[in-house]
Amino acid sequence: MAKRDYYDVLGVAKGADAATIKKAYRAKAKELHPDRNSDNPNAEAQFKEANEAYEVLKDENKKAAYDRYGHAAFENGMGGGGGPRGQQGDFASAFSDVFDDLFGDFMGGQRGGRRSGAQRGNDLRYNLRINLEDAYSGMQKTITVPTSVGCDACNGTGAEGGSEPQTCPTCNGMGKVRAQQGFFTVERTCPTCSGMGQTIKNPCKTCHGAGRVEKERSLSVNIPAGVETGTRIRLAGEGEAGMRSGPTGDLYIFIEVNSHALFERESTNLFCRVPVSMATAALGGEIEVPTIDGGRSRVKVPEGSQSGRQMRLRSKGMPALRGGGSGDMFIELAVETPVKLTSRQRELLKEFDKLSEENNPQGSSFFKSVKSFWDSMKS
Repeated sequence: MAKRDYYDVLGVAKGADAATIKKAYRAKAKELHPDRNSDNPNAEAQFKEANEAYEVLKDENKKAAYDRYGHAAFENGMGGGGGPRGQQGDFASAFSDVFDDLFGDFMGGQRGGRRSGAQRGNDLRYNLRINLEDAYSGMQKTITVPTSVGCDACNGTGAEGGSEPQTCPTCNGMGKVRAQQGFFTVERTCPTCSGMGQTIKNPCKTCHGAGRVEKERSLSVNIPAGVETGTRIRLAGEGEAGMRSGPTGDLYIFIEVNSHALFERESTNLFCRVPVSMATAALGGEIEVPTIDGGRSRVKVPEGSQSGRQMRLRSKGMPALRGGGSGDMFIELAVETPVKLTSRQRELLKEFDKLSEENNPQGSSFFKSVKSFWDSMKS
């Protein structure tokens, strides 16, 4: 059976550049991979065909020979000693390329290149508790964070006396090793360098080759006005130092706002209960209430107010975190019943109660009937 044209196999035009050929091959390899085509008995043969085409077209010399002589360039020893048929590991190589393309990022590798030995430091979390007043106004807070910092003794390289790390002889700097197991290629972290890609012959005595040491750092954090429990603040580059001069991670500060003795918060609104005297609730009047900014506001209490009545002070709540004004403050009246009455107060209340019966005979008869009912129950 005649071989198909390599350009047709990959779906590219003759004369396509290396980048186009590589992109087309990877797309074709993913499409035809046998693991994704278990119901297609021809998938493996098509996969090998695409690999064979790519092995030729990715090499400038082989590609030039193929453009001039076609498939005959690799028959009878032509083509510079070794075409696709002479390469026993092509299929495994192709699988490895696709494996890198699909999973290389998850394995921590760098496709097509060697690892530098440097690794990014971990991100850190710091829980910060603040008061509601601080959340209202914002604040500057100094925190102490235990973390890893670059080792000064070796300048973060991990090597003693200014020496340089060496390329790992086991993985040739890749940080991983591969083993062929039948149809599959298995990739593992290099046991010699633990995935770093480099080994250190004379490790630094201070950091023991890590390139970083444990230390406490003091940082100044700007807490914006309007934060609430769960707000997260990111400080880029303030996390754990990277291994062997690798980039530093980030620090994430999670805010928790303490509960307040007077105010309850719901988003940007504040709620509070304010006690008022029975006389003020009945006759009406003005009261002073504290506000979250430390001031006081005068509130008019309507005549005949009952416990549980709510009134709103606009824009006296919490500021919105990302702008957009402030919430409101809601006041709930709690009418207080007087206690420890003097003789004169008792007389006045009794007189008031009597006058209330005279002013409201219907209500008085209702209470009398209730009293009569309970008296009959007792007897």
